Amino acid sequence: MTDSTYQDGMKVRREVLSDAHVDRAEAKKDSFTEDFQELITNYAWGSIWTRPGLDRPTRSVITLTALIAGGYWEELEMHIRAALRNGLTEDQIKEVFLQCAIYCSVPAANTAFSIGRRVLEEERSTET
Repeated sequence: MTDSTYQDGMKVRREVLSDAHVDRAEAKKDSFTEDFQELITNYAWGSIWTRPGLDRPTRSVITLTALIAGGYWEELEMHIRAALRNGLTEDQIKEVFLQCAIYCSVPAANTAFSIGRRVLEEERSTET
């Protein structure tokens, strides 16, 4: 990996997840987690999210689906916020969750809807 991959990854990571989120992650970084933070910045954000083949809303749809399928609920919360920043509407997020009910399971979608409702309410309350 080059320094430019890391820098590009950090730029996209901040745009998608927010400066506040990345700043919190960076502040918590220590000798145990530092390599992991570098890995995700280089590979997830610098090598995958920067690729030209898909736009960010599409990448968010894929990410939400994968997180629901895997049951990664804390990550789902973060990526619902990211999906909004990437231009998905609440209705589009709802449609992703409905699609996941069929292909990932109704219980998984039920959990996603519960998390989604809470996150969307929080996001609406911060807009006012």
